[in-house]
Amino acid sequence: MSNLDRWKQFTQARIGLTRFGASISTKDMLKFRLDHARAKDAVVKEPSWDPIFDQLKSLTKLYGIQHQFVKSQVTSKQEYLLRPDLGRRLSEDSKIKLDAMDRGFDLGIVCVDGLSAKAIDENLLLFLEEFLSKIETLHLKLAPLVVVQWGRVAIGDEISEILQSKMCLVIIGERPGLTSSDSLGLYLTYEPKIGKTDEARNCISNVRPLGFPLPLACDKTIYLIQESFSQKRSGVLLKDQMPESKQYTIPKSQ
Repeated sequence: MSNLDRWKQFTQARIGLTRFGASISTKDMLKFRLDHARAKDAVVKEPSWDPIFDQLKSLTKLYGIQHQFVKSQVTSKQEYLLRPDLGRRLSEDSKIKLDAMDRGFDLGIVCVDGLSAKAIDENLLLFLEEFLSKIETLHLKLAPLVVVQWGRVAIGDEISEILQSKMCLVIIGERPGLTSSDSLGLYLTYEPKIGKTDEARNCISNVRPLGFPLPLACDKTIYLIQESFSQKRSGVLLKDQMPESKQYTIPKSQ
């Protein structure tokens, strides 16, 4: 096995493509077109909300927390793609829903469809199951789990401000790449409120089975939550100094 073949085991990036004259092979070209189609589908499709909600009901009941479904100010998927600003704020009906709920929590969990339906369909519940089982050991008071349609990361600030959560974790479908259409992004914000900008957030990206493994992403998230509460800050002021106590195998490309 050549060095190039060994490298290709550990990445989905397009390295070492076969060439014929001035072009790449038909096989590689077809694979490129397939990945491009998958990335487009991840953006334009909607998550399969009904089965997701059915499982969320069981999961939230297991951990004794409420759940709520809300929408941003966006009225269509096309508008969502054209108007990111509307995806950062709640609709009036959604504000009314949240206003009727309890207030005063340590951590709010906000699940947002974002730009990848595939990430939500395939990885959201897997991450939540892992995360909720581990975060339980910190004995934090968890806010109702809020699911947002047509949202952006910053919508978590408004939700957390209404529910008076000290910290917000936004789990969102990331903008897909040509080899990663199923990635989740995790954003942590201490003292979230409307107007917070991205330098105030810690981000864990590429969370998926063939990227940053879900169990390790959960451990990293919980570490950052503990450090954020301890230091009373997040974002660029909170440095990730998590000990490398856990080793894991880099998943092989498929």
